[in-house]
Amino acid sequence: MSREIKFRAWDNETKDLRQYEEISGICLSALNATDWDLEQFTGLKDQNGKDIYEGDIIKYFGANKRVKIKTTYGIVFYDSEHGCFNSRIQNEEHNKGGISPLDDLIVGNVHTNPELLEAQHD
Repeated sequence: MSREIKFRAWDNETKDLRQYEEISGICLSALNATDWDLEQFTGLKDQNGKDIYEGDIIKYFGANKRVKIKTTYGIVFYDSEHGCFNSRIQNEEHNKGGISPLDDLIVGNVHTNPELLEAQHD
């Protein structure tokens, strides 16, 4: 079984999100590591078919979509403790929420939409 391995990169200097192909021609070893934040593709797509990467903010509806008390947002990250991609929900009562491609929706990323993480929305 094979899966697609790809990355995107946040350019800390220009404040742009770039596909890895755009910077792959640059000698990465010559760049300062603080110039870029590399984010790996999870291998999953959201409910609209958009690739889910580390650093994406997903709108999380929870396991039971019929009971929608509150919409929360989560940050996608690599969970080294469990050896998988996961999402960290931005409230203390849930902690981690997983990634459910059939239910979740990418609404932004930590670089360009940090305001989504400042407060929970109903």
